[in-house]
This record gives sequence, structure tokens and C-alpha cells, in this order.
Amino acid sequence: MAREFKYRGKTAEELKDLSLNQLLEILPARIRRSLKRGFTPDQKKLLEKINDFKSEKKKKTIKTHCRSMLILPDMFGMKILIHSGKEFVPVEIMPEMLGHKLGEFVQTRQKIEHKAPGIGATRSSKFISVK
Repeated sequence: MAREFKYRGKTAEELKDLSLNQLLEILPARIRRSLKRGFTPDQKKLLEKINDFKSEKKKKTIKTHCRSMLILPDMFGMKILIHSGKEFVPVEIMPEMLGHKLGEFVQTRQKIEHKAPGIGATRSSKFISVK
């Protein structure tokens, strides 16, 4: 049986019903401080897109470059495309992600595998003819 998600004694449904001020009381200090400062214009634009998606004005997938947006209970269950610097990566927002930033779930750097060195890269291959 799957274990029910709880954050500081509240279920995901109870978290969705809380206002922003009530939510601030149970969040850790770092998140609380950043939310008290207010949202940036990019974050406000993303919140508008999320509200439009929830009110079914638009059913288009949400794409964003705003990796610094905190995950709030309103976003639970949504699929958001987050920019990794090269492409948009789909991320399913789960209740366990509450309080984290969107950018934490999309890697910006990929593993690089180097091949064998080319001609002229080492002393011994310096005088090998190219023909």
C-alpha cells in the first residue's frame, strides 16, 4: 500500500486549500524569506500561466525558463516543461517537491565522453602523414 504524503502533518489536499500566508507559517525559513520578498516578473508570468491552465482557459503545455520558481501546492500534478539551457525537459510536479525550485529537477550539464586524441594532439602523432 502506498504511503500517504504528509508535509508537517498536512496532506497534499490540505496544503492546496491553504492561503499563501498560512503556507508561510509551515515552510522553512529560507523558502519563507524568498516568498515574503515577493515574486519576480518572470515568476508572476508563470503563475498566471498556471492559473490559466487550472481554470481551463488554455490547455497548452506550460513551458518556462524560470528555473528559480519555488514549487507551491497549486502546481501538484502538473507537467511543466523546464528549459535546461538547450531543450525543454518535461517534469511532473509531485507533492514531495514542495519548497524546492524547478531548476533542481532539470540538469543543465551532461556527461561528456571524449574519444581518442586526433592527429597532432600528441608528440608521437605529430609527424604522421594525413594522406
